[in-house]
Amino acid sequence: MIQTVDFFTPIVDDPYMFGQIAAANSLSDVWAMGGEPAVALNIVGFPNCLDPAILGDILAGGAAKVKEAGAVLVGGHSVQDDEPKYGLCVSGFVHPDKIFKNYGCRPGDILVLTKQIGSGIVNTAIKAEMASPAAIREAQTVMASLNKLGKQVVERYDVSACTDITGFGLLGHCVEMASASEVTFELKVKDIAYLEDAVDYAKMGLVPAGAYKNRGYSMKHVETGGIPEHFLDLLYDPQTSGGLLISVCPDNLKEMMADFEAAHMDTKVSVIGKVAEKSDKLIRLF
Repeated sequence: MIQTVDFFTPIVDDPYMFGQIAAANSLSDVWAMGGEPAVALNIVGFPNCLDPAILGDILAGGAAKVKEAGAVLVGGHSVQDDEPKYGLCVSGFVHPDKIFKNYGCRPGDILVLTKQIGSGIVNTAIKAEMASPAAIREAQTVMASLNKLGKQVVERYDVSACTDITGFGLLGHCVEMASASEVTFELKVKDIAYLEDAVDYAKMGLVPAGAYKNRGYSMKHVETGGIPEHFLDLLYDPQTSGGLLISVCPDNLKEMMADFEAAHMDTKVSVIGKVAEKSDKLIRLF
């Protein structure tokens, strides 16, 4: 059994979309471990000064994602709170021999990421009323997209490690995985898929505070190689409902990428680097 819980405050104005994103984020940990979600419970905080219909829309968005995941929503718990909060407690199952671990990367493995990054930067641009309609649409689509299809593709192959990219940003999770595996990740920064306009917003300095906290936590483990500052901001950017980061045998790459394309996912899958023998730094950027 896999047991996980997650919830947070609204990151978009539309309550139905907020419910979808929060639910997709809460469900993600089960797929990141190679499992399938079975049962979910709502977790709700809601102020009494807001229209209850807003809460209804949040719950409807969450319920739609639980149904899409193939799980069953069986109730939950709510409390009065000054700020809306929503998420899920999720139970899932995985065969003990088929668990994806977030360690065990092998030198020579290829690193694959199943979603674009930059949601924190795009959301910062939205708050500043500077985000384009295309950037908003793509960010919301990516955040609300389930990692179900990505997991169902990669489970057919020789996966040595897997994790989902969330609040620690891509580099934070790479540091965690590389450290636990006693290897070094070599990342090609321009091969990573970014959200629409996210690079431009990073150049403008529309960077969330969490990115700087992430940088302070993991920068000592990263050799930047002269990478421009705006790319570093994107790599440290905290993600909401990010994709799966997979370390996979290179022999499987061509066939796996073809399967990703055949799955018609709503996100962009990118080959972002490779695993090397451990050196003085856990991450090297090129």
